[in-house]
Amino acid sequence: MTARTGHRGPRRRSPARAAAITLGAAVPVAVAVAIWVTGRHHSPQYTTSLFGAQGAAAVTLKARLGSALFGLALVQLLLALWMYERLPGLRAAPRRVRTSHRAVGWAAFLLSVPIAYHCVRTYGVETTSTRVFLHSVAGCALYGAFVAKVLVVHSRRLPGWLLPAAGSALFGAIGLLWYSAALWALNGFAAPGL
Repeated sequence: MTARTGHRGPRRRSPARAAAITLGAAVPVAVAVAIWVTGRHHSPQYTTSLFGAQGAAAVTLKARLGSALFGLALVQLLLALWMYERLPGLRAAPRRVRTSHRAVGWAAFLLSVPIAYHCVRTYGVETTSTRVFLHSVAGCALYGAFVAKVLVVHSRRLPGWLLPAAGSALFGAIGLLWYSAALWALNGFAAPGL
């Protein structure tokens, strides 16, 4: 401690914390890159069905499921803002809000899996247009961000600011996926700016 300020000198990171931070960054990036590489080297199978729907019917079904996913992501965001007392006029969130946040998060993850599986199996990762490229990047980023959020939630060694950062990345990826595919499909295959 310094005599004048009463504060300790600069904080030094322990080797365990540095390793946790490195691992916390490397694993989500590795997940996103693995999905990208798998999708780039996969031969598209355009006749793959999604719950029995194929072709245009599968695209419409994915757009509806993607819209439901985006709705769940909005609920997640509101619950997180309530938990961290960022919603004006609301007191501290009761414990059931945390439980609801976790349940909605897992529901969103489970809803995303068949959509992503169909995308990767049917199309792979494509870069043929700006819209498709953004969609492919966001799809890979979604699972990287999900892994990051799970790691941060379960680690006591990672900095606290990583949780809202991972949650924001996850929400951003879902929003970009919805915009570049679900909105596009439900809006007559057009999205502003794409």
